[in-house]
Amino acid sequence: MNKDEASGNWKQFKGKMKEKWGKLTDDDMTVVEGKRDQLVGKIQEKYGYAKDEAEKEVSTWESENKDYRW
Repeated sequence: MNKDEASGNWKQFKGKMKEKWGKLTDDDMTVVEGKRDQLVGKIQEKYGYAKDEAEKEVSTWESENKDYRW
């Protein structure tokens, strides 16, 4: 996969993440970009979830979107 493909892939999955977690902003997604732990933290922050709940949300999302690789 070249740089353009990776960038396009990230944009596609960023859209899917924003569908799932609508409170995440474009700035949040810039911080998260490809970093699972950052995504968990942003979900905790925006939704008031405990870490284990946010982890579960992300794990569920990952299992539903297996084409995405961190």
